Amino acid sequence: MVRLRHGEAEAVAALLGMDARSFADRFTRLLPDRSGLSLQENDDGTCVFLEPQGCRIQAAKPGQCRDFPLRWNEPGWETRCAWARGRDNEQNRREAGSQAIDA
Repeated sequence: MVRLRHGEAEAVAALLGMDARSFADRFTRLLPDRSGLSLQENDDGTCVFLEPQGCRIQAAKPGQCRDFPLRWNEPGWETRCAWARGRDNEQNRREAGSQAIDA
């Protein structure tokens, strides 16, 4: 489940050329505790924006995804996110390093 942080739904909607309400209706769901939104998932549990060539919304990728894998602490992420583990690790390390420096 990819939880959306404040402002992320609007950023992804803008990238897709949609208004925020249409994006939310089509691509998100209310979290079980009703505290916010998460991205819809495919039937196999993968993100609706994960395509064979990568993340369709890379330019507005939600923070939870950008944090992968350095800030994840969930058993089994390696099997659920095998594509990202092999492809995005180096980029995520660089982003996390620059965020740590900026903090």
